[in-house]
Amino acid sequence: ETEQWRSIASGRVDIVYGPKGSGKSALYALLLDRADSFFDRSILMVSGENPRGTTVFNDLVSDPPTSEREFVDLWKLYFLVLVGEVLREYNPGSNGAKTIIASLAEAGLLPESNRLGLKALLRAVMDYVRRGPESFESEIKLHPVTGAPTGIAGKITFREPDAAGARAGALSVESLFKMAEAALTEVPMTLWILMDRLDVAFADSAQLEANAHRALFKAYLDLLGLDHIRLKIFLRTDVWRRITRDQGFREASHITRNTVIQWDKPSLINLVARRAVQSAELLQYCGFAPDEPLDADRQQDLLARLFPDQVEVGPNKPRTFDWILGRTSDG
Repeated sequence: ETEQWRSIASGRVDIVYGPKGSGKSALYALLLDRADSFFDRSILMVSGENPRGTTVFNDLVSDPPTSEREFVDLWKLYFLVLVGEVLREYNPGSNGAKTIIASLAEAGLLPESNRLGLKALLRAVMDYVRRGPESFESEIKLHPVTGAPTGIAGKITFREPDAAGARAGALSVESLFKMAEAALTEVPMTLWILMDRLDVAFADSAQLEANAHRALFKAYLDLLGLDHIRLKIFLRTDVWRRITRDQGFREASHITRNTVIQWDKPSLINLVARRAVQSAELLQYCGFAPDEPLDADRQQDLLARLFPDQVEVGPNKPRTFDWILGRTSDG
């Protein structure tokens, strides 16, 4: 449990950057593993990606959205369906939840009988985004005699509907998110949507990778005003660097709820010491009580009891822990 973990678990951080192998997926997995303890704090967690196996977003590589705007719409609607599934389970009776669930069901995104798998859900969302026009004026159904609007083909819009669309029952994604916020406030519950492994999904196309992540962060910023719906994104630092430095992303300065996983010497000493005290035999050998506080001084004391002072003895040779770091840092 590092400082990064504490900042994430407390809710202060939404975006976690780190080099490959630094532990992003370990933090992601730890959140899911401790879902029960978070539930006790009125925090629900859903994963927007398969933690293992084939990535949900694999199909987007061969059939990607045609524009960044379409990508933003895809992310938002995808997250809205995940929210709708949670509301159907935890607060289906509220007026807002009823509207959200009915709208998603009518769009074919939230079947009544079963829950779509993430891969099938993403495909359904992609199909809906692609057939959804900017304005739904042309798809409003009119009464053949009176000419009054009687319905609309696809009631979820990605922009605020015009007057005729609103009369026909069209609702924007933004308005549905506001209803979801109100419904979760009633419970009360906060929903964390976890996103990881996007670097794996788009590894074969740098341009698609950049488009997908820029759109994801734009969706994140658009939803930042919601207190009870939070995106938690885990991303490699080199991917973020490519998006911001090489291709430009002016909204980057607005992303402030973030942390970078860094492993310096004190944090590595802390890691080794806390791993060591998981062993009852080592605790007994070192004369440590199981409930003894493990502050920085005690960590150094523990390492001094576990390791010799030097591996390669000599006046200019490093101490043992520095010797270990020197032989593992490249890896």
